[in-house]
Amino acid sequence: MAQQCYYEVLGIERTADAASIKSAFRKRAMQYHPDRNKDDPEAEQKFKELGEAYEVLSDDQKRAAYDRFGHAAFQNGGMGGANGFARGGMGGGAGAAGFSDIFDEIFGEFMGGRGGGGRRSGPGRGADLKYNLEITLEEAFHGKKAELTVPGSVSCETCEGSGAKPGSGPVECGTCKGVGRVRVQQGFFTIERSCPHCNGEGRTISDPCTDCGGQGRVRRERTLSVDVPPGIEDGTRIRLSGEGEAGPRGGPEGDLYIFIHVADNDLFERDGPDLFCIMPIPMTTAALGGEFETPTIDGGRVKISVPEGSQTGRRFRVKGKGMTQLDSSGRGDIRRRGDLYVEIQVETPTSLNAEQKDLLRQFCEAGGGEAACPQHKGFFDKAKTFWENVTEGR
Repeated sequence: MAQQCYYEVLGIERTADAASIKSAFRKRAMQYHPDRNKDDPEAEQKFKELGEAYEVLSDDQKRAAYDRFGHAAFQNGGMGGANGFARGGMGGGAGAAGFSDIFDEIFGEFMGGRGGGGRRSGPGRGADLKYNLEITLEEAFHGKKAELTVPGSVSCETCEGSGAKPGSGPVECGTCKGVGRVRVQQGFFTIERSCPHCNGEGRTISDPCTDCGGQGRVRRERTLSVDVPPGIEDGTRIRLSGEGEAGPRGGPEGDLYIFIHVADNDLFERDGPDLFCIMPIPMTTAALGGEFETPTIDGGRVKISVPEGSQTGRRFRVKGKGMTQLDSSGRGDIRRRGDLYVEIQVETPTSLNAEQKDLLRQFCEAGGGEAACPQHKGFFDKAKTFWENVTEGR
């Protein structure tokens, strides 16, 4: 089968400079690395082709020969470059040395190997935890100090998180010599992987703690106190650093994320810092005008003056009686509040007695019926015009 063009293998133009070649190889080598594509049988072959293409194109002499003669430049012993690399020969030319450098640079970062300074991986980090906390709208206004009971794992007190029986301790892993990684041959490449004996920690425990079984952590509920700031909104996430699961064998703790849910309120609806309230009022108050009191979120009350002739849907704004607003530090500032919007809803009286009905009839006969309702009259004027147009169009 014909070999694919090295430039096409790396996805670059023939005019690409050294930096572009290196960048293209880095990107595709990470994409097709066998450890990342264990279910793809073609990944290893693509990875080999990438290494072969990079070794040739990163060497000026080999690239010049390839540009002139193609793959034939390396057949029958010609220059020995690509075929030498494919057989595992990494030494010799400048191209091989360059490939070795970038290989260590890329996969040292990817797998924590030489490119990462040779340091061991160490114990893993504990898992993050999620907690859903429901509060009332009043608590969101005032703020709250909440006590949470959080199930999870904590550092073992018996072994102080080491996982080893008191009086003993972890020892250097004999397989990786404390590095946490081992090198294995995979095809034509030497690959670094996490040490299977110590799971990348670089240490093993020969005499484990009996209380935690060598894990360095035990299951236990904890009680935590968290400050919910005034003005917090539904869906806000609070992060408590280091309050998640304890890490195995002394590893760092994860974080605790508290998701706030503000429950619906019977009186108020919230829109950011503002509150909205619907206030039913008698038909007589809407017609004659008057005053009524409405509650506020801080537990107080405020008077609303209704002009005569007010209709359903009319809104009244009460400044500074909305929700507490968060300041730039994320805390609530009681002095900065949104507004309260009160919308009136005119109620039609029901269950009238005979005397009340008689008074309403007198009201209508005195011209207080349809004639006193401008919206009613305006609607039927439009309806009359509509019917006339329909009749004329037939």
